Amino acid sequence: MTLLSPRTALRRTAGGLAAAGLIAAGSLAVGAPARAEVPALTLGGPAGTAVHPYPETGGPQRSSLGLTVHNPDADPENGGYEGDVTYTLDLSGIAGVAELLPAEDSGSDCEITGDTAVCHDHGVLPGLSSLPDFDLTAARGSRDGASGTIRVTGSADGVTFTPFSTKVTVGGPDLVMKPLPFERRLVPGDVQPAPVTFTNEGTTAADGVLLTLMYTRGLEIPERYANCEYDGEAGEDPFEDFVWATALCSVPGSYEPGATYTLAEPLSVEATGRAYYDTFVYRVDEDSAAQRTARRAGAPFTRGTGPELALKKVTASARSADLDPSDNQQEADFRTVNTANFVAVGGRADGAAGETVTADIGFRNDGPAWIGYIRSGEPVATFDFTVPEGAEVTRKPDGCQGVTAEGTYRESLTAAPRYVCDTSTTVRDGAEISFPFELRITEVVPGAEGAVRIRNTWLADPDLPFDPEPADNTASLVLNGPGPETTGGTTAAGASTGGRDGGTAGEDGPAPGTPGASSGVGTTGITGTSGAASLVASGGLASTGSAALTASVAAATVLAAGCVLYVTTRRHVRRV
Repeated sequence: MTLLSPRTALRRTAGGLAAAGLIAAGSLAVGAPARAEVPALTLGGPAGTAVHPYPETGGPQRSSLGLTVHNPDADPENGGYEGDVTYTLDLSGIAGVAELLPAEDSGSDCEITGDTAVCHDHGVLPGLSSLPDFDLTAARGSRDGASGTIRVTGSADGVTFTPFSTKVTVGGPDLVMKPLPFERRLVPGDVQPAPVTFTNEGTTAADGVLLTLMYTRGLEIPERYANCEYDGEAGEDPFEDFVWATALCSVPGSYEPGATYTLAEPLSVEATGRAYYDTFVYRVDEDSAAQRTARRAGAPFTRGTGPELALKKVTASARSADLDPSDNQQEADFRTVNTANFVAVGGRADGAAGETVTADIGFRNDGPAWIGYIRSGEPVATFDFTVPEGAEVTRKPDGCQGVTAEGTYRESLTAAPRYVCDTSTTVRDGAEISFPFELRITEVVPGAEGAVRIRNTWLADPDLPFDPEPADNTASLVLNGPGPETTGGTTAAGASTGGRDGGTAGEDGPAPGTPGASSGVGTTGITGTSGAASLVASGGLASTGSAALTASVAAATVLAAGCVLYVTTRRHVRRV
């Protein structure tokens, strides 16, 4: 982990990995939490760090030591500690074993004197943050297998620190995963063998290995091995937007340095009927209870009932002192020829002048594919709503922004003629997404219609590239239309529903962005509030409660399993 700028609280959080979900190297250990009656910060880092043996010629190779500090404050805006902080590393335990050096180009305010390293900083943000980075090398004259301990403490006015210790060992196993020659362009139903292969390029044998296999919603591993645990099908719960599935396979044995191992029988990776953009991640670590716990990250796993997954030695290779945990993992991205039909869902509302109604409009994905841009982190689509004549928006979903009637930037903070809302980075097959707007009827205009559209994020290029049926991308919100009234919720027509069911709709706000560009807003706080508008036009949304999407990165899963977990609450609408 790297210090972004010295003597500042603006640190990179350890959980901030890319939406693609790269697995962090090594497992992290965190000390026991201190007492809660005073502000308590917890120091942590890798449970153990291996360093390259001291070479016979040339200089020693560096290994990184990433230390962390955890501030349990839950308020990302107003929380955090703002005073001066001092971190001290006691290096007496690694004397004759290893040497600590400032990381190259770290720019940190640290000084190493004898058996002590001292770093000064200011402030600790809420959550998990990085300390200044250090490097480790083997000490001259150290022997292979020698080990020692670094103890880390912290001090600051008005807070306590839980200390942390990490073990440093000279030499060790270094498991290097080999890339597989996958075909990346697929059609639904394609099945490819995945003969996972790795080499131990370290100096000692690995005592058992743990294979971690992660795959997004459009992929499947058909086999279920007895020595593997599975956390279920990616996104199998229709109320959740978790798009990764994980298999953890423990394979006992001694895996010798210099040897290459592969699966005795290759497992399979299948592109299912919902595949579009998908990723398969395969990783190897030395097996341990701590590794398995970190990979599970509290998620429920079920053991397979088939034959056991086994490994066999392939070749012997020259021994290499490449003790680099970053090469334990490989990834493959797939593009499957498939489509997804996004259907706009309009509605109807009735009310007298001066009354406020809720228009529960949105869209759904009729599949067959799920769409996820987890590599880029970009929204899948933009929801575009034009306000009907005779009404003005008094409350909108958080994350939506007002624009001009032409869809371009608008400075005014109030009642815009048009609103755009970006979706999240994933939209599951079968998902139903609701964007509730509150509208005050300023003038009764019988049959006034406002356009409801799901489109590409670029205004100048509105067609969705994966949708072969653009005709149903548009629907209407009708105010005071002819015919008998029907309702899609539990509130009578014309009633002001506000933001019930825990809704977090916000007042109209500024509309940052540039004309013709992506609206650039996220989906935080968009809810499925029941209201007076009935769902008409292209079809209705499910009325099973409301849902608010929360993008959450569970620290253990992200650091150890590299995925972004999307968690939803079961309320009105299934959404992503």
